[in-house]
Amino acid sequence: MPEETIRRISDLALPRKLRRNELLFNAGEICRHKVFVMSGLLNTFSISADGNQHILQFSPENSWTLDVESYDREIPSQVSIGAVEPSTILCWLKKDFEMLRAEIPQLKKFAEDLIARNTHYSRKRILLSLSATPEEKYEDFVQTFPDYLARLPLRMIAAYLGISIKTLTRIRHAQLQR
Repeated sequence: MPEETIRRISDLALPRKLRRNELLFNAGEICRHKVFVMSGLLNTFSISADGNQHILQFSPENSWTLDVESYDREIPSQVSIGAVEPSTILCWLKKDFEMLRAEIPQLKKFAEDLIARNTHYSRKRILLSLSATPEEKYEDFVQTFPDYLARLPLRMIAAYLGISIKTLTRIRHAQLQR
């Protein structure tokens, strides 16, 4: 995109810095912003009744994040989004982002491509979570997100994979033995 277009898009954004473990918003609140991660790493998660964390996704630098259902339908979110590490983000109110999408065809195309990519990725993840062994889930994680291993605590990787920390430790130990 031309520099002038990028400036127009960023001028309507609210820049924000998040500290490590700071929440962008909590479950129960309405997601009112489309968020672009300039630097850092965010995660989207829920906490079950028994206190276990379930991580739905990670959003690294140069990616978008939001709770789509809460944002689109303006209903309370079932998830929280927080910073795994210090992060710098840009936030757009829905009305501003929709106006930009209508005005800037490249942004509309970019947003549609991201939605399609996320849909494909989500489908793959659902299939893996339903049919893969813990070892296969971990291997896919390592292949898909190799740089996350150094950035995430094991408890978060386990929460993302839907396995216990004990199982994850056993899998990693077995791999080191090979």
